[in-house]
Amino acid sequence: MSEIRYNRLEDNYVIIAPERLHRPDYMSWSKEEQSVTSCPFCEGNEEMTPSEIYAIRENGSFADEKGWSARVVPNLYKAVQIEAPYLLKSIGANKVWEGFGAHEIIIDTPEHLNSLSKWSQKTFFHWFKTIQARTQDLKKDERIAYISVFKNHGPSAGATQPHPHTQLIGLPMVPREIVRKYERMYSYYMNSGNILMDEILEEEKRDKKRIVIKTESFIAFCPFASEYPFEVMIASDKISSELETIRDTQIKELSALLQELFIKMERELGNFDFNMSICVAPMKKHFDVDVTCRFTIRIMPRIYRHGGFELSTSTMINPIEPEKSAKLLRGVYDEY
Repeated sequence: MSEIRYNRLEDNYVIIAPERLHRPDYMSWSKEEQSVTSCPFCEGNEEMTPSEIYAIRENGSFADEKGWSARVVPNLYKAVQIEAPYLLKSIGANKVWEGFGAHEIIIDTPEHLNSLSKWSQKTFFHWFKTIQARTQDLKKDERIAYISVFKNHGPSAGATQPHPHTQLIGLPMVPREIVRKYERMYSYYMNSGNILMDEILEEEKRDKKRIVIKTESFIAFCPFASEYPFEVMIASDKISSELETIRDTQIKELSALLQELFIKMERELGNFDFNMSICVAPMKKHFDVDVTCRFTIRIMPRIYRHGGFELSTSTMINPIEPEKSAKLLRGVYDEY
């Protein structure tokens, strides 16, 4: 039987419809390793990218040469650019920003690994430290109000480059859906005295059915109203609201969790396409983020095609119950 579940965090509804699982467009697929000779993101091909903005490097290695563990370059195909004027103008009744912003590519690793299950904990650690460094730097620019950090993996998720990479876009305004989300969480705190994500995590810990991995500082779980099959959210358990304040010891803990999680996910799904979003709270001048949110990572597998209903109603259909997804990811196969 299907259910219509309410998502407390996003303030929307999701239809959990197991019967849809048998539609012919549900699929899993594998990817062949691709040639690295012409890959602009592989070590040794640094001249094929713009000059680096930032890198984690071995002692003695030089910029735009070999010897890096993670590397950041401007996106060649920018959605926004830092050189554009910081200007909001009117065109008739319409408001238009000039195309100001930052659009960067984080090359996650020098290795051409198109599967995160093959990453070492050290690779995850350097990747996360690079994201921290870039968000800290961009937050110094008072013109930037919001930073989006995301990863597209596989063609169904919008990736055009197989080498593992992450994108970062800094904008001069906060997107409306983000504004609504943080306003709602702030209102919830003012009315109840509780942080919404803390309540959600406490409920998950009591219920236990949707938890995949729990560590001292983080919980990986399949949300009650998951929008995607095998969707997993990782949340900090009352330690931090901002990515930049997570300590190195906790990053090591998170790196081990991510390594274990992707091994579990690929065991069930193969080398699956996915989108990943990493929560970067809006600047404090816009929101009191400490009383509204916790740091989160959201992994959204793209193994099921959404269609006209989802696009026209903004209501997602998920053909796999999150309880079943979590149980399978934990490696429990009885009853299924």
